[in-house]
Amino acid sequence: MSRRGLDEIVEAAGGGHLHEVVAGLARQANLPALERRHDRRSVIAAFAFVNGLLSIAVMSAVAWVTGQPFVFPSLGPTAFLLFYTPLAPSSSPRNTICGHGIACAAGYGALAAFGLLGAGPTVGGGVSPARIGAAAVSLAVTAGAMAWLSLAHPPAGATTLIVSLGILRTPGQLGVLMLGVLIISAQGVLINRAAGLDYPWWTPRRRVPGRPGMVPPPPAEPPWAE
Repeated sequence: MSRRGLDEIVEAAGGGHLHEVVAGLARQANLPALERRHDRRSVIAAFAFVNGLLSIAVMSAVAWVTGQPFVFPSLGPTAFLLFYTPLAPSSSPRNTICGHGIACAAGYGALAAFGLLGAGPTVGGGVSPARIGAAAVSLAVTAGAMAWLSLAHPPAGATTLIVSLGILRTPGQLGVLMLGVLIISAQGVLINRAAGLDYPWWTPRRRVPGRPGMVPPPPAEPPWAE
């Protein structure tokens, strides 16, 4: 499996760093036969399948044993980012954990502001003006805070709605939610580091020429500023 061939596949799929993880794990496990005998796209798809299966299976097992809501909808997109584009800033542990933390705080604050802390979840029923306000404000605050603090993590937008819609709303449930984020972040560190990537322990990396696993610094001015 050549690096060029993997790059072409990922570029056709919309970009990403999944090929680096697959190639790194293959090298670590000494699997050249796998690279030679199987279609490159199939290997990458199989890796994504296994990672998605394992990450959510672990969380589901923890939820089953503890009886706590360790599995929630926004965990799926978080897992996708951690294993498909692990070197993107939004996939770093800092952005992942802080992004979901901001979302929980914004969602809970919106529930309090609109008097919904004691209300049941809005699932399949009517939506009140207070609930509309809580959902809108929580998402706005989450997006604004992540942008202001440079802590972008798109799945956090779903987390804040999970909270402001009352699906998970108590402090205990939010604590479990954040513990789930910590667990899947740890999985991301273990798998990406095992692949030999310079995956960050906390802060996003910056790519520099000639140094694998780093992301380039942003330009001084955006292209449209000229």
